[in-house]
Amino acid sequence: MTCKGICVRYKAQKPVGTGRYASGQRRCQICEIFIKWEGLWCPCCGYRLRTKPRNLKYKAKLRARVEADSIEAKSVAEVQPEVEEIAVKAKSKAKTAKAKTKSKEKTPCKYCEKLFVYPDKHEKNCKKNPTLVDASQENESIAIKA
Repeated sequence: MTCKGICVRYKAQKPVGTGRYASGQRRCQICEIFIKWEGLWCPCCGYRLRTKPRNLKYKAKLRARVEADSIEAKSVAEVQPEVEEIAVKAKSKAKTAKAKTKSKEKTPCKYCEKLFVYPDKHEKNCKKNPTLVDASQENESIAIKA
């Protein structure tokens, strides 16, 4: 449990306008340094990092800062769904306008008179197609029961 000097790579500069803990920095008691590190344990000595201040005055400052941030986040979250709803409505209107312009005309089948976008594909397999009906009857007459 001694400092190996690895923590120097993660040394954090003092932030302007906010506290160290509020900006996400952590302190190692063994290395005696503030580092920018996401884990709970020091990458250098393996000792548990402090994520909150010990002094009563700085604890109160951090608490006030966290509460202010949460209130701001709530207000942003309340405004954002309204903005998203407006954006969704605008997109849906644009999609319906595009759908109307992109629709292809349907033409009737020669044999069954149903409407299809690609009638030639349907006519090849249409049940009322006389050439298909003749072919199916020929196949039936060839089949002999044993």
